[in-house]
Amino acid sequence: MNVVVIGLGSISEMHIKSYQKNPSVSLVGLCDKNQTRAQEKAAHYDVKHVFTEPEEVFQNPEVDAVSICTWNQTHADLAIRALRSGKHVLVEKPISMTVAEAEKVQAAVKESGKMLQVGFVRRFGTNAQVLKSFIDQGKLGDIYYAKASLLRRLGNPGGWFADKDRSGGGPLIDLGVHIIDSCWYLMGRPKVKSITGHVYDQLGNRSNVQNLSFYKTADYDASLNTVEDLANAVITFENGSSLMVDVSYSLHTKKDQLAMQVFGTKGGAELEPELMLVMEENNTILNVEPQIDHRTFDFDNAFQKQIDSFVEACLTGGPSLAPVEDGLEIMRILEGIYQASAQRKPVQL
Repeated sequence: MNVVVIGLGSISEMHIKSYQKNPSVSLVGLCDKNQTRAQEKAAHYDVKHVFTEPEEVFQNPEVDAVSICTWNQTHADLAIRALRSGKHVLVEKPISMTVAEAEKVQAAVKESGKMLQVGFVRRFGTNAQVLKSFIDQGKLGDIYYAKASLLRRLGNPGGWFADKDRSGGGPLIDLGVHIIDSCWYLMGRPKVKSITGHVYDQLGNRSNVQNLSFYKTADYDASLNTVEDLANAVITFENGSSLMVDVSYSLHTKKDQLAMQVFGTKGGAELEPELMLVMEENNTILNVEPQIDHRTFDFDNAFQKQIDSFVEACLTGGPSLAPVEDGLEIMRILEGIYQASAQRKPVQL
């Protein structure tokens, strides 16, 4: 399968490396509007072709599939154009910036008959896959509640991440998309009923803070920030289950926090910061530590599994572990949280 990676920001490195390790793939090209960057990466990874316009890729009959690693603003448009030109698509999360855009992507998938997979890479982590196997076997019973937090004390990357016109939002659409999807996936992907949400922009990017380093994009600009610094929500599903989530770029908290938990009628589990199962046996509560290589998210391994899964789905006709329908439903949740905050009342879906 001949693949081209479009958009050569930091996340593209994982796509490139993972494709090159897959024996069924030939990474034939890299595409970026910055020709110098594209040429440098092509030389570094020994990739034959360099493109500066996505349309050149879409019109190339030798290309079978693309990875879209560009700004959120462009995800839907590029995915639709790629599908209509007969290419399979792996698109980084989120699938779009709005529900309306995501619906158009879904329509293009149906019209083209091509594969589209959304970059929900945490589904492919060893800890998530092990926990999902326990849930699927009924070990935790019916999952009725989940909690997810990803809080940074200082972590607004700046650049396009801080520009709402290009990103669609801040930590909610950048980080929240991952933890919401992880819990929703483990809960069995229930249909959303209603959302209560709050979004805050009280702190800005806190570029005044000294003596504490954090990741900054190459085009970091301390004067540019149009995204929220905190969002929280309660999501209620049609089956009666619920998910509580909060996520931040900047918050007056002691340290960064990552926690994901699910609770069922027979047991519960912590996915992060480390996989732990809570079970009941012989009228006794047990904390069960699985003996696995990776009890927390194994980024490199999960990315390789994601790419391998996409390639297999393309070559066999699927199904995909992260299909377009899931990208659309997560977009409904994200948009619903923003709407609920703006309207100051719950949103019914």
